[in-house]
This record gives sequence, structure tokens and C-alpha cells, in this order.
Amino acid sequence: MTNKILTFLLSAIFSISAISLSAQNKADRVLGKWLNEDGDAHVEITKSGDTFSGKLVWLKFPTDDETGKPKLDKKNPDDALKSRPVLGLEMLSGFTYDSDDEEWTDGEIYDPKSGKTYSCYMAFGDDGKLKIRGYIGISLIGRTTYWTAVK
Repeated sequence: MTNKILTFLLSAIFSISAISLSAQNKADRVLGKWLNEDGDAHVEITKSGDTFSGKLVWLKFPTDDETGKPKLDKKNPDDALKSRPVLGLEMLSGFTYDSDDEEWTDGEIYDPKSGKTYSCYMAFGDDGKLKIRGYIGISLIGRTTYWTAVK
């Protein structure tokens, strides 16, 4: 009888571990570098604890045409932040993985081209592209863009 109980317990532990690892692997699928839809920026998505964020790590045109210096966050509504460089800027923050819907939710996206911050969620499309949906209030009112993995 002891062998049957031990076998059952080991099987249950293995099953729970496999399910947990599978969900973790799906959550981590978003990690890496992504090319935005306009093709002018790479965003690297990283993870800290259970939270995902992303920062600009490459710009097609990193210099300001007017100054010849690195582009700054000139459109930011906070005057104190207008002098920070765009390259290296965190533009995705606060995302957590929802395993039921297989998407990253409760995050925000900052658009340095407009200086605006939006609520956001991310999910994979059938084509493997990363769907980024920024919105105000409810997700019906917003804009969707698709990013491609950088190899």
C-alpha cells in the first residue's frame, strides 16, 4: 500500500510541476527583442519577478535632426523628463501574465512620439507577431500595433 501512495504522490507532484513549468514557458515567450510595426525601433522585454517591462534598445534614427545629438523625450508632458534620452527609455511597464487568456495584462505603454501613456495588454497573434493594444479606459477605445521578434 505504501508504494501505491508514494507513486500517487510523486505522480501528482510531477503533474503539478509540469503544469507550472508549461504556464511559465508561455509567460516567458514574450521575452526578447521586438521590432515595432514602423520598423524604426527595437524594444527589449524583460522580466523582474512576475512583472514584465520593456525598454527601447535600438532606434533607426537615434539622433535629432535639429541638434545632431541623441533624441530626447521632448514630447513628455513632465518638463523634468523632456531632457532624458529616448534610447534606453522604459516604454512598457507593469505587465503580468494571465494564463487563462494567454496574454500580458495590467500594463502601460508610453509613446515617446506623442508623450502619452496608455493602458495596455499584449498577446500573440496566430502569425506569431506580438499584438500590442494601447487604450484609454476600456480596450475597445484604442490602437493596436503588431511587433515582430528580432532574430
